Amino acid sequence: MIIRCDNCSVSLQLDESKIPGGNFTVRCPRCQNLIRVAPGAKNASPVEQLKENAPAPALEEGKQEFAAKENEVQINSALRSLLSALQTENKILDSNEEAGEKPRRVLLCLEQKRDPVAKVLVDAGFKVYLAQTPAQANERLREGKTEILIFSSDFASEFGGAAMLQQKLNTMPAAERRRLFVVSIEDGGITMSAHDAFLRNLNLIVNSNDISQLPLVLNRSLRDFNEIYRYFNEASGTAAV
Repeated sequence: MIIRCDNCSVSLQLDESKIPGGNFTVRCPRCQNLIRVAPGAKNASPVEQLKENAPAPALEEGKQEFAAKENEVQINSALRSLLSALQTENKILDSNEEAGEKPRRVLLCLEQKRDPVAKVLVDAGFKVYLAQTPAQANERLREGKTEILIFSSDFASEFGGAAMLQQKLNTMPAAERRRLFVVSIEDGGITMSAHDAFLRNLNLIVNSNDISQLPLVLNRSLRDFNEIYRYFNEASGTAAV
């Protein structure tokens, strides 16, 4: 039986005689990722698995508006850099002033709350990607362009999706983790509880009753997050999230 790690994409050959009857997990020898295996599922070839586990697709809604806004921000950023280089004292407008206007990419790993969350974010100008499986989520994150990950405990429950995402976050290098703003949507969570988020290696918790205010909560939390790393980003020449 051939399986593929959804974290590092390595293919593994399993001995059929040693495979248990029910679902089981295997630790990838390359990246130590836990791979959930369902023996009764279709035994796809590595090429077929690659095709099925394509990056999470983007919603078509708001695509043109996002592209136009992104181009506008990039042009303004380039002009600011040029003007700054021409100033002897380098006292041009602070780049943080445009942080609230920056269009952002969001990866949704949700089930029950997927549609209302996607709608409110698209309406607010975010570019939204929808993941159906942990592998799709991982392939989209691998690109390094997604700034925000929003997930819930019911995501791809047949694969243990939420647990796999949490494991990936816990093993992610600090340089990568610092560039990803992670949000958990929860029925019993306390919106913007910094203590609960910190204990679980999250950046933000949002109660499902506050989904309608998600863009407002996100933008406020992202401003606070970027302010924390402001001097670090400036010293390292890294753009804000």
